[in-house]
Amino acid sequence: MRDKPSKILAVDDVADNLFLMQTILEEEGYCVSTSSNGLDAIATVEASPPDLILLDVMMPDVDGYEVTLRIRSLLQLPFIPILLITADRSIPRVNGLDLGADDFVYKPIKVDELLARVRSLLRLKHSIDAMQKMTLAREDFVSRLTHDLRTPLVAADRMLNLLQRGKFGSLSPNAIEAIATISDSNQNLLSLVNTLLEVHRFEAGCKTLARAPFNLKKMIREVVKELEPVALDKGLSLTYDEQDPTPIKIMGDRLELRRVMTNLVGNAIKFTDVGDVKIVVRQDVTSVSISVEDTGPGIRQSEQATLFERFRTGNHSRAGSGLGLHLSRRIVEAHAGSIEVASKVGFGSVFTVRLPTG
Repeated sequence: MRDKPSKILAVDDVADNLFLMQTILEEEGYCVSTSSNGLDAIATVEASPPDLILLDVMMPDVDGYEVTLRIRSLLQLPFIPILLITADRSIPRVNGLDLGADDFVYKPIKVDELLARVRSLLRLKHSIDAMQKMTLAREDFVSRLTHDLRTPLVAADRMLNLLQRGKFGSLSPNAIEAIATISDSNQNLLSLVNTLLEVHRFEAGCKTLARAPFNLKKMIREVVKELEPVALDKGLSLTYDEQDPTPIKIMGDRLELRRVMTNLVGNAIKFTDVGDVKIVVRQDVTSVSISVEDTGPGIRQSEQATLFERFRTGNHSRAGSGLGLHLSRRIVEAHAGSIEVASKVGFGSVFTVRLPTG
């Protein structure tokens, strides 16, 4: 038994049945409350969620199936196992299980069977609660860690900027070069921490998108203009195939979707040594697709399935943290869109983002 007795709610419209279940369970050390109808049971669960519900199916007005459906629709509740009980053996078990119940048993119930099912469902409940606590603790750790890391990195970035601008006196060429290297490394680390923080916000459900209508094509032109010097430095051609100059207006968070395009185009340039990177936009009645095509080394089929998972870096020597594509997928899916990759080793890759226009 646990230090704190598990709370069980027994629901049945027959007083004798409630008395019997309460007596059996309280003798085992459980804390048992009872309810004689479905509506009272729902109110009790909302006010003080139990660890387990024993629920009679055949009740007047609101039956056990309806109670199960309503409880499962209350998303603010923690996970509560539901054991459905009925004397009517003609009722299929799947009816209740499909509605969200976790177990189903017919009357008359043997005492050892009832206790075995109760113990089993409570083990399930406590295991899920423990996993959720671990998840919350991990998320809190990541959040605190990223915030704590970001503060000194921002301070170091500002100090390095002041050094480069000569605010603390003149520096030798070797010192200037060394500071530039340190500054670049600090910027990379700060970018990684910022990306990790954004991933955490999405996964924790606390990221709010600033949705507003904007011109998608104009945003893409800005990304191309920003990254074109990087492509030119590598001898690559960066082109945007804009056959139709008509603006495409979509509703979304412009800054977040710009982050996605910057990441996809930046990756294409990073992993392509010879050839070009091309952006193609296509529109149909309900959606728009943006494809980023490159002539890089390509991605093996075995890696493509997990490419958008967190911390999946691939086998390329220039692979990063594995967070950029994961965050891009999160952003796109938050806009009710999709992102996919098509690639062939030796022939390049095509990353395609599809977004609704309605």
